[in-house]
Amino acid sequence: MNNIELERGSLLINLKCPECGAEYDAAVSNTVCLNDACKSTLFAHYDLTQYLDKAILKDRPANMWRYHELLPVIHPENIVTLGEGFTPIIPLENLKQAAIGNEVFWKDESGNPTGSFKARGISAAVSKAKEIGIKAIATPTAGNAGGALAAYAARASIKAIVYMPKLTPKVFKDECRLYGAELVEIDGNISDCGKLINEHAIANNWFQISTLKEPYRLEGKKTLGFEIAEQFNWQLPDVILYPTGGGTGLIGIWKAFDELEQLGWIDSKRPRMVAVQSESCNGIVTAFNGGHHISEFADGGFTIANGLRVPKPYADKIILKVLRDSKGAALTISDNEMSDAIKEIARNEGMLIAPEGAALWQAYKKLKASQWIQPGEQVLMINTGSGYKYLENIDI
Repeated sequence: MNNIELERGSLLINLKCPECGAEYDAAVSNTVCLNDACKSTLFAHYDLTQYLDKAILKDRPANMWRYHELLPVIHPENIVTLGEGFTPIIPLENLKQAAIGNEVFWKDESGNPTGSFKARGISAAVSKAKEIGIKAIATPTAGNAGGALAAYAARASIKAIVYMPKLTPKVFKDECRLYGAELVEIDGNISDCGKLINEHAIANNWFQISTLKEPYRLEGKKTLGFEIAEQFNWQLPDVILYPTGGGTGLIGIWKAFDELEQLGWIDSKRPRMVAVQSESCNGIVTAFNGGHHISEFADGGFTIANGLRVPKPYADKIILKVLRDSKGAALTISDNEMSDAIKEIARNEGMLIAPEGAALWQAYKKLKASQWIQPGEQVLMINTGSGYKYLENIDI
């Protein structure tokens, strides 16, 4: 299986609802909890009582499937991979003056297949879909997830249907078409795409992998957390900043840390998690700062960070719980601030990062200036994708 020697299989037991505790069979197709009182995202549940030594990772290929025991694919022949994961941790070099007193790093996801962190979740979801016999997969997307689904579905010989807002940059649309996906452009936002695709999926028997409305994209995204722990020598940073649209990665990283602690690979220390949103869609920030447990629908229109235009994340309750459990924070960044950060980072660090990642740099500076980030703390920012795909949005 693409040079991955699987010494033991997945430790997957079943799927569990984190709210009501209901359990579901992972061998069949599932979406969200069927309990009308919660309809929560389902979490893959593993047998973490089995002894696993960190030494098993030594000599494994540098991709996300190095953690296959904690991923949901039972039979390795069903893994659909293009080499995603194990992206680099890059320290600040020429912007250290703005970070005096802190060690500040990027985890740069731009080198993933199709240029973003979406490759992780889509690899896991498409692999599991292949394993349970799914023939057609559909998703709404703000851009990167659509291209990733198109690529991985092509690799798996599965039909892909992508619903995308018309205002999405052309490169994302061209990418989907080149990989052979069926692309449907919608005059609206990702929520509008989601409503339509839900109707059409039922009528056409498509399996939806909308963000956090199925269990397995989360499992791919959580490998970010595994890698962070391993790359920081099993001592987690003090603060992690994450651009939050749907929030899958933020939830996944937190889930990964919990699983690693249960295995005994890390201790109970956790980073403070920071959700960074666009001013255009700031529902999580408003809810967090207002002490609420759910967010309200918030859509102020176009933002250069297409991935942050998510008016109401499906798993808003879980996102807000992670922020509170971690004693974290949430703040918004304007498009002008993102644009300035893209240029500052490109001209000083040689990295052309996505607007979503650029928002984190501005958020870091604000948190440092307010002394929320303390001297001596180690800070990690997750750049979720390549700025090359957003050139249409950036005023150079």
